Amino acid sequence: MNDINDLDIAIIGLNGRFPQAKDINSFWQNLKNGVESISFFSESELLDSGISSDFTKNPNYVKAGAILSDVEMFDANFFGFNPHEAELIDPQQRLFLESAWEVIESAGYDPEKYSGSIGVYAGTSSNTYFLNNIYPKLDAEDLAGAYQIMLSSEKDFLSTRVCYKLNLKGPAVLQMVIVEPLMLRLRVL
Repeated sequence: MNDINDLDIAIIGLNGRFPQAKDINSFWQNLKNGVESISFFSESELLDSGISSDFTKNPNYVKAGAILSDVEMFDANFFGFNPHEAELIDPQQRLFLESAWEVIESAGYDPEKYSGSIGVYAGTSSNTYFLNNIYPKLDAEDLAGAYQIMLSSEKDFLSTRVCYKLNLKGPAVLQMVIVEPLMLRLRVL
């Protein structure tokens, strides 16, 4: 008797990037070995990075952060972006796209040959990359296209961009969440 129904889901791949852990196995080893993955910063490092001295002198300000390595290593050409276009996309979304590809690759599925549906169910929070990093650097000529530039990095296109770039034919569903980390679920139907 076949006990599988249309609501069953099989997790066929898993990927993650964490501070001081480039993948799930490294993360698990850090957990097992009690590795502190949070980076602590001196006041001069914080000031050099643009943090106001008002914050650094506040006794409640925590001089630490969760830093991901190699975020600048995005292969724009591999995913069909020109370098400038990729630079405008929120780094979280670039990492998400890389992670989605790695999950499909590790699971052994080829979207070009697979006859079923592969979908993306994603969750993300509001995008601050554009407002904090791109918009302040725009000159007067670029302001005319600021809206288009903002859209290229907007959270609402996360799951559809992944489906488009990876040629996935399943549903592309996005849920806005309040927390910062991105969540990724690929469903092979």
